[in-house]
Amino acid sequence: MSDSSSGSGSRREVSDSSSGSGRLWGGRFSERPDEAAWRLGRSVDTDVRLWRHDLDGSVAHAAELRRIGILTEEEHTTILEGIEAVREEFAGGTFVFLPDDEDLHGAVERRLLEICGETGGRLRAGRSRNDQIANDLRCYLAEALDALVSAVRDLQSAILDQAEAAVDWLAPGYTHLQRAQPVTLGHHLLAHAWALDRDVARLLDCRGRTVGQSPLGSGALAGLTLELDPERYANALGFAGVAPNSMDAVADRDFAVEFLSGAATLAVHLSRLGEEIVLWSSKEFAWARVGDAFSTGSSIMPQKRNPDVAELVRGQSGRVIGDLVSLLVTLKGLPLTYNRDLQEDKPPVFDAVDTLMLALPAMAGTVRSLAFDRSRLADAAGGGFALATDLAEELVRRRVPFRAAHERVGEAVAACEARGVDLTDLDAASLAALLPELGDADTAALTDVATAVSRRAASLGPAPARVVEQAAALRRRIGSATMA
Repeated sequence: MSDSSSGSGSRREVSDSSSGSGRLWGGRFSERPDEAAWRLGRSVDTDVRLWRHDLDGSVAHAAELRRIGILTEEEHTTILEGIEAVREEFAGGTFVFLPDDEDLHGAVERRLLEICGETGGRLRAGRSRNDQIANDLRCYLAEALDALVSAVRDLQSAILDQAEAAVDWLAPGYTHLQRAQPVTLGHHLLAHAWALDRDVARLLDCRGRTVGQSPLGSGALAGLTLELDPERYANALGFAGVAPNSMDAVADRDFAVEFLSGAATLAVHLSRLGEEIVLWSSKEFAWARVGDAFSTGSSIMPQKRNPDVAELVRGQSGRVIGDLVSLLVTLKGLPLTYNRDLQEDKPPVFDAVDTLMLALPAMAGTVRSLAFDRSRLADAAGGGFALATDLAEELVRRRVPFRAAHERVGEAVAACEARGVDLTDLDAASLAALLPELGDADTAALTDVATAVSRRAASLGPAPARVVEQAAALRRRIGSATMA
């Protein structure tokens, strides 16, 4: 068969499934599949990624068929040898899909028939593509989640390295992209690392549910009359237990939705970090320089130095969000149980995994490459009347109600603006003139940015001592593979 379409009216010349076609149905049909319909439903290009998990499931299934006597010892051995031969072909990149292979399951059975003869056709007894694909996707995703957690942990480590080197570096904190209060650079960076820690927790939680309940033994939807043991499948493939309901087991894609939800949140966090790197590396901010290996130039402007990795990661967040929406829309109107719409469950999952596995290492490298300008950060930390709240809180300590303190410090800020100075520029007399209650205060301490940051010493605050503690806590979490 040619892969080119020959029109919606054409009929395919395919062999009957009983003669070794990679089509697992056909006996009750009088016409062969239409070319366009066949091309629409053929999924081998997508399914191929699941080959290891599909073969692992086949090994577990063959063991069950042998246990209940459907396979003889000799047939069992023959099928296992055939499965291993197919595994070697996939691993070596020599497995050949034929035009009649509808999906991965059909292609594997067709190849087993070629290798094992009639015995290869015995393996299908007692299972359906419905429970096979539910199993395969779960097993694939569990493995992918392990890789993603490792990649997120590496990005966290990169952020931690930078934060620990900048524990006491002064930096401005922002709300509404306006300077608000001073913090430390280490504290700011750790905010991103803690957000990523929640992502890890979500991914690990999803992983637990992904391999929590095995769907094998459900058949198409109603279980089986053969005496196959679902618990044995679960044990063989690393599941914690067995799905309680066969109909739900084959229709359930909640695990994929949960993954995509966690993936979309992770992508948003990466996008926010990317946005800050773009801002920090601009000439207007000039707080950080991205390393050459993670920057690009312009095709026309020789002087340009663009933080393209951060921008690309920021842009890719939209793809991952779209993957989540795509699967939710696919699922929203499906009656129980399996519907062919579910063939669309894999592309968004695969795309999200691929996108994040590209973005995470690139972002980790970008973070490690950052060279921060300590002096420029310190200069910005105290600007914009960043210590106004400190003065209001000092008034509160002197029994001024905060409502009144807020108003009076606001008036002092307005007076400073009219004179073209900041609060940090005031001497003791000038400060006392604006806020008489502070006449006996240590003006130097009240208007010193480093002192102000050190006073923010609550466990979650930006004081250098607290940043050291937060970083140590994150290091411990990264070192614990199961920490959720």
